[in-house]
Amino acid sequence: MFHRESGYYKTTYAEDGALYPLPIAKWTVGILLALFVVLPPLTTAVTGALAAEYYISIVNLILIAVVGAIGLNILVGYTGQISIGHAGFMSVGAYTAANLAVKLDLPFWITLPAGGLMAAAIGAVVGIPSLRIKGLYLAIATLAAQLIIEWIINHTPAISGGSQASIEVDRPAVFGYPLKTQRELYYFLLLFAVLAIVGALNIVRSRIGRAFVAIRDQDIAAEIIGINIFRYKLTAFAISSFYAGVTGVLYTYYLGIANYENFLISTSIDYLAMIIIGGLGSVLGAIFGAIFVTLLPILIRLFMETFGTLFFTTAELNNIIPAMRLGIFGLLIIVFLVLEPEGLNRLWRNIRSYFRVWPFSY
Repeated sequence: MFHRESGYYKTTYAEDGALYPLPIAKWTVGILLALFVVLPPLTTAVTGALAAEYYISIVNLILIAVVGAIGLNILVGYTGQISIGHAGFMSVGAYTAANLAVKLDLPFWITLPAGGLMAAAIGAVVGIPSLRIKGLYLAIATLAAQLIIEWIINHTPAISGGSQASIEVDRPAVFGYPLKTQRELYYFLLLFAVLAIVGALNIVRSRIGRAFVAIRDQDIAAEIIGINIFRYKLTAFAISSFYAGVTGVLYTYYLGIANYENFLISTSIDYLAMIIIGGLGSVLGAIFGAIFVTLLPILIRLFMETFGTLFFTTAELNNIIPAMRLGIFGLLIIVFLVLEPEGLNRLWRNIRSYFRVWPFSY
């Protein structure tokens, strides 16, 4: 038998507002954390050292994507403010951290929050038009911000580092020990992914989070009941941009280079797809979407390399796989918007709801 809420009673406000009010939820989170901690050695034992590095690198990319997707979901899913400039804020954080690390030789525990704060400041400025415009018009405004940020980075050598707009950055060092292998970077990225998840869960269930939801559902009614629309919209942009900036810093340290080509508009579209497929207005949905969108092109490539050789030559496959990835990507977004607008998170909720009452479905 699975857990039953009727057998667990809350006697204080603290218990009622707990992050995980039911014991089964606490046990599940604890078990998952333990599994993630032992994941690298388990992967190495099962697949071997070389294969484990590859698989762990995929998980590392997912962890970075989780941070960025959660940030965008706070703005779009919880506050209802459409943004197509998420990658631009990621590039702000990336180049801020890269310049501080290279020119001033600052450690990651300074450059990482500095990159997030700089992106938050830029995001708050970009969010100013949200008081007057919304919907498609706001999306175009954030798209303009994306293009402006790209142009400034490419045409300002003091920021971009030169004609190639690339700044090489050493891997982060913890207590003087540089993180070089994928396993070492995994624990580094896992820490920030957990902090991002816990931070978002606490934000959305706080007074700020309730204000965000009120603005999303009906901003005029929210203003009538005393919510400062302008302040909370700017707060949403700042928080989302902070997450984006941290994501850009993590990408920079992980790849060892800050390059604007990693933060083009296509990256913004990828993150929008993550929260749409995963489920808007849900932290868990952002995690599901980050996993799905990161694994999709890898699975498509593996499938085509395994079975595509039966019908196509290697040269043809090299052209077909990228086009196929884009086609399937777009098709899935349409399918989820039409058939399940609440995304993968809704499917998980249906499964969870079934087992909460099973076998007494009535």
